[in-house]
Amino acid sequence: MEMTVSEQETLLQKGLDTLRGLLGPEWEVRVQPELADQGDTGADAIVQLQATGDSAFAQLLVDTKTSLSPLAVREQLAPKAALMRRLQHYTQPLVITVALTEKTKQELRQHGIGYIDLLGNVWLRISRPAVVIMADSSQRAPRATSTAPPARPKLAGPRAGRLVRLLADVAPPYRASQLAALTQMSPGYVSKLLDTMEDLLLIRRDGRQVVTVDWAGLLRARAEQLNLLRHNPFVGMIAPNGPGPLLDAVRTLQKHEEKIVLTGSYAARQVAPLAVGGQVMLYVEATPNGPYELGEQLGLLPAEQGADVLLLRAHDKVVFDGATDYDGLRRVALSQLVLDCLSGPGRMPAEGEAVITYMADNEHEWRISGISALTGSPRP
Repeated sequence: MEMTVSEQETLLQKGLDTLRGLLGPEWEVRVQPELADQGDTGADAIVQLQATGDSAFAQLLVDTKTSLSPLAVREQLAPKAALMRRLQHYTQPLVITVALTEKTKQELRQHGIGYIDLLGNVWLRISRPAVVIMADSSQRAPRATSTAPPARPKLAGPRAGRLVRLLADVAPPYRASQLAALTQMSPGYVSKLLDTMEDLLLIRRDGRQVVTVDWAGLLRARAEQLNLLRHNPFVGMIAPNGPGPLLDAVRTLQKHEEKIVLTGSYAARQVAPLAVGGQVMLYVEATPNGPYELGEQLGLLPAEQGADVLLLRAHDKVVFDGATDYDGLRRVALSQLVLDCLSGPGRMPAEGEAVITYMADNEHEWRISGISALTGSPRP
């Protein structure tokens, strides 16, 4: 969406105010008025940066954007920045925008392009005069400022979740028609989701075929759209005898009931031990009385506060796909475990990252080699 001149000026001013606040009063940050060659730069503004009493100065070539995708950085901003560096060695490209995703920030840093967003994320490196600023905000980009075009679907929702799981669990290549058949979605909708993923540099296509998948980035991007305990209504309970006897009882029950699987911290600990304690989390079918019936079978006590067991009503049957046994205890597939941990409370996101590290080191153990190998095989 194109900005009006007024919106562009407002965004520029807010970004430069942020920069001035970080640099302090000893620095001058000044927009250059009416430079003859400004039109040739392709920038929205040229800003001079200079410390008081220092003859050295730097020029920032500023682009203002309402939103910015990783693909736009790679295909549009990076070539322009490389050209400007060859022509003017003392200039530094800088993007000022509303909100940046982690993937977009990573792509900007990789190409040496500075950035400032209105959430408080700042990255700027200048050799002379020496300036190094790195600030990360804890705020996430609001969904209303998604980097994907409005016509494209986001990575939220059960249908997108099924496709994300499939792309993570099965190695490419594959076509949209194959993915649509396996996820029971329309080819058109799958193609739109793939467009979104490609825009975010999470997949790469050669013609109509998906040839590479950044499965770790894809899981992280999907998790940003989720909240484990909000998307899966839960019932809190207390295990009177502690987690050990409870998990033994779960093992026994799982022999007769497939729709009970372990997730969260205790499942993450099976593959990537990071900490002790935490709540035992179990997925159950999304029936009104499912958690209460399971709690009674396991000898649990309902709890309004201080629950050490959470029984989650699964938001979609995909959470049960690819469940595997470990030491007689069935847990969710590793890709689902990552999604749950990254979107969970407390230390769970760190546990999710530990699981990703394990998965990256042992990809041959959990990832299906291709679509042809999927038929007749359990999901990982």
